Amino acid sequence: MASKRTEKERFRNRPTLVDLAAHAGVSRSTVSLVLRGSRLPARETRERVLKSIAALGYIYDRTAARLRARHSNTIGLVVCEITNPFYAELTAGIDMMLDEAGWVPFLANTGDSPERQQRLVQRMCEHGIDGLILCPAEGTAPDLFDWLHLHGPPVVQALRFVGQANSDYAGADNRRGMMMAVEHLIALGHRRIAFIGNVARTSVSADRFAGYLDALRASGIDSDERLVRKGPPTIESGAGSIIDLMKGPKRPTAVVCFNDIVAFGAILGLQSLGLHVPRDCSVAGFDDVREASLWQPALTTVSIKPRQIGEEAARLLLARIAAPDGPARRVVMPPELKVRASSGPPPAKS
Repeated sequence: MASKRTEKERFRNRPTLVDLAAHAGVSRSTVSLVLRGSRLPARETRERVLKSIAALGYIYDRTAARLRARHSNTIGLVVCEITNPFYAELTAGIDMMLDEAGWVPFLANTGDSPERQQRLVQRMCEHGIDGLILCPAEGTAPDLFDWLHLHGPPVVQALRFVGQANSDYAGADNRRGMMMAVEHLIALGHRRIAFIGNVARTSVSADRFAGYLDALRASGIDSDERLVRKGPPTIESGAGSIIDLMKGPKRPTAVVCFNDIVAFGAILGLQSLGLHVPRDCSVAGFDDVREASLWQPALTTVSIKPRQIGEEAARLLLARIAAPDGPARRVVMPPELKVRASSGPPPAKS
């Protein structure tokens, strides 16, 4: 019994917000702002409060605070391919914007599994997130967003889009970006341009392949299914696909790839055959990850600025939390072609 009484007394003697405010020489409301992660208090004030927290051994009861305020200042962030450097940049943009606004993201990776995605979203909702940024997994059903709109927190789709137009979205003009890459190769004189793509059932995959076909059609070039190879967006797939293409009777003089990772594989595959890039075959990627400018040769690619997309997704979500009933908004970043050493004119005898 004595030990229980001691524990109760220790709980009753825990420092309060009033004690903390008195020790730091600030108001109770200022202490509350610091505890919630607000950027309103000056840096010196925040540091003084944090020192008082350490000195008094104050423990912030976030569960009770959430019940009082009816929000947790946490955001769910669910991506589909965390090992891809493109998604690392996207996550960095989201994290920076949320941190500046005093929010904390909880990151999870679906591995492009709708079943795992469902579990992650459900668990995050159970823990009281105030909003969700979701890059939908391949095969995501629109029902997920119908359920979120009815029962879940505000949600913003990033990069990929599923369902109708009643959902906030931040992404890029993938179709136009792929058109720009193909038009660049056509302007260099290429006519046999291959596409190494992604078989995923996503809006990004569909738009990039459509952009490839659009550019060929606009230049009067017939599409040839023998120049199309579809597979997972990996280095291995890129290498295997280009090796297979170069063994054909009418091998391509240029190839556009679903993303930079596939393009890296294509370059390695060509080099393994003793071929030179771009003298024997030009290669263009998509995304402009950091490694693209450092690759050998430096990769021609399409930049869609994933960090900025992440920032825009975070802005959209914070605006949706502040105004839940406003109309859905879409932010689509314009693509930019980055011409580097991996693209050049076709071989003289092509």
